[in-house]
Amino acid sequence: MEKETTEFVPKNNYILFTYFIIVLILGVFAVGILFRAFNTAFVEKDKWEVIAESQKRPDRLVLPGRGNIYSADGKLMATSAPQYYTYLDFRADGFLRDSFLSGKRNGIDSLAICLNKLFKDRSVADYKAHLKKGMDSKSRQFQVVSRKISYTEKKEIEKFPFIRLGRYKSGFYTKEMVERQKPFNTLASRTIGNIFGEIEESGQTKGKNGLELQYDSLLRGEPGLSSVRRVGGSWTNVIEVEPVDGMDVITTIDIDIQDITEKALVDKLKEIDAESGTAVVMEVATGEIKAITNMARIREGVYTETLNHAVADESEPGSTFKVASMMVALEDGVCQPGDSVDTGKGVFMYKGRHRMTDHNMNRGGYGMITAEQAIWYSSNIGVAKLILKGYENNPKKFVEGLYRTGINSDLNLEIPGSGKAKIRMPGDTVNYWSVTTLPWMSFGYETQIPPIYTLTFFNAIANGGKMVRPMFTKEISQNGKVIKSFSPEVVKSSICSKKTLGIIQEMLLGVVEKGTGSAVKSDVIRIAGKTGTAQLASGGVYRTSGHQVSFCGYFPAENPLYSCIVVIRRPRIGYPSGGTMSGGVVKSVAEKIYANHMAFDIRKQPVDSTAVLLPPVKNGDVQAAKKVLKKFRVKTDEEAWTSWILAEADQEKLKIKDLPIEEGLVPRVTGMGAKDAIYLLESSGLQVTLSGIGKVSAQSIAAGQKIVPGQTVHLTLK
Repeated sequence: MEKETTEFVPKNNYILFTYFIIVLILGVFAVGILFRAFNTAFVEKDKWEVIAESQKRPDRLVLPGRGNIYSADGKLMATSAPQYYTYLDFRADGFLRDSFLSGKRNGIDSLAICLNKLFKDRSVADYKAHLKKGMDSKSRQFQVVSRKISYTEKKEIEKFPFIRLGRYKSGFYTKEMVERQKPFNTLASRTIGNIFGEIEESGQTKGKNGLELQYDSLLRGEPGLSSVRRVGGSWTNVIEVEPVDGMDVITTIDIDIQDITEKALVDKLKEIDAESGTAVVMEVATGEIKAITNMARIREGVYTETLNHAVADESEPGSTFKVASMMVALEDGVCQPGDSVDTGKGVFMYKGRHRMTDHNMNRGGYGMITAEQAIWYSSNIGVAKLILKGYENNPKKFVEGLYRTGINSDLNLEIPGSGKAKIRMPGDTVNYWSVTTLPWMSFGYETQIPPIYTLTFFNAIANGGKMVRPMFTKEISQNGKVIKSFSPEVVKSSICSKKTLGIIQEMLLGVVEKGTGSAVKSDVIRIAGKTGTAQLASGGVYRTSGHQVSFCGYFPAENPLYSCIVVIRRPRIGYPSGGTMSGGVVKSVAEKIYANHMAFDIRKQPVDSTAVLLPPVKNGDVQAAKKVLKKFRVKTDEEAWTSWILAEADQEKLKIKDLPIEEGLVPRVTGMGAKDAIYLLESSGLQVTLSGIGKVSAQSIAAGQKIVPGQTVHLTLK
């Protein structure tokens, strides 16, 4: 036992000694690490920060994608695409002048050939001369290609001779721009709007006008940050902050209706050689703008979208305003539809010295007419005399009545720069009220109404008296998720009494069917509305500045779904007419929308006397007949049928009878289709031939005769 103890103790001491040595070594390493960490973090801090900074490059903005703009049915109307200007810096520090001038593979000759081949805007010699000119000028910003280029073209040009040597040796660099592309070109272009091409210092794009400006803060998104760092001996781009793309805007525009409207307007503008035209289509119940177009002549026979006249123009509306005047007079009991008014021979000298005329004065005027005829025929004198009768001594009451209709309500439109209705009030120190203001205001002068305000007023007439705010936007979405939805907004719950509204609606129908809007009358759809013609003033003079013609109305008149206004300025061919010119556009738009977009409940339509009320059913297999009749919910007088049937149509029901099949006798197959007839006859042991198409009208072997196996039966089909 003692010997064993003596051997064990030294071994145990050896293990403890080894463990101590290991701990001591690890402790020295730990102290060394702590010392180096302390030294790096505090003593050599500045040195290592400089080294760290040398391993990365400054943060750069990562541009966000600007949101898209869509039509109501999801068609893309505006999207962004990068565009680039190309430059050469001939004073770059590393610019290889000798290589540029004389290099065989990377010289000016090879570069000129490649530029000519890609862009085809200059000859090879012209490109060479162009580049030589830039070098001689020692320009730091010499434009290589005269236009903006796409991203694909940019990647291609970066592979060209000399340029491929890199930014510092070739001096080549680009300036990025953002171009807003519109797949449908001019369709609603001014309403969609534009953006500034330059990218701001914040790394974002900025809306310029239209919906692009209205929703700029949502469309532009938030830029991210990236840095280029040296990792493992190479430079790597690292995203520090992810960019947030802009939200998308879904408009109320219907591309099909927009296309119909723009084409109808442009066709008319070309026909009458007009300076410009505006057309807007609004959905009656919601106020959604389904189409808006503003076309102007930029050269003979060529029209394109320019200013947004529909929302911005504060112009005298002309005779469409007579409807508002008549509404006020009816509401105040000043007149009734059948009241007489003498328009004379079409000329009226107000106060003995202010000349007022009707459009037919050269044909002797309208003479004695009724109040409703004054609207039908658009008589300035008729409407003015009715208004003077009720309000000459109290014009303020008339203007208050106009305000009551809501025609001057602030519509708070979504389009920046939109105008407002301006209807002066007696006693207003800003807008002068003269002795002629009341009568001339009654038929649309001495007041300014943007076309979309006039449309909103007429839309309220179509909408049972409820005025709704025009809507241009349905939703705001991001990554397919709806962020915000817009609902119809009521501006005025009632513009007048139901009685007055009914009278006005009848008057507007009379304009088309009995008056100045006869050119608008359609055999396809009933349209109601009012014509308008106004002389345009220039420098306070009306007679030499041309005309503005208009038509504003709605359709179908009996159950309005859409309202529409068309305004045409300075036609040069034909007599200025709101009915023939502007009304012709409205008629075309209404008929095409009717043909392409309007759906009607056929259950509410009158029965067509020539219609087939019950489908013709062939004799034959019962299962096929049952399946079809059940699908179309056709009433029959039997349910328990056998395999083969005879069908007879009654006025309201199908009479179905069993077709008896007797073994050994030729079956009756008349009235059957070819498939059933052949099956039945061949199953009975007969051969079959046939001619014609349709149902079996005759069989060569009469039904009920004894079958002779192998005998041939000829079937005639009609």
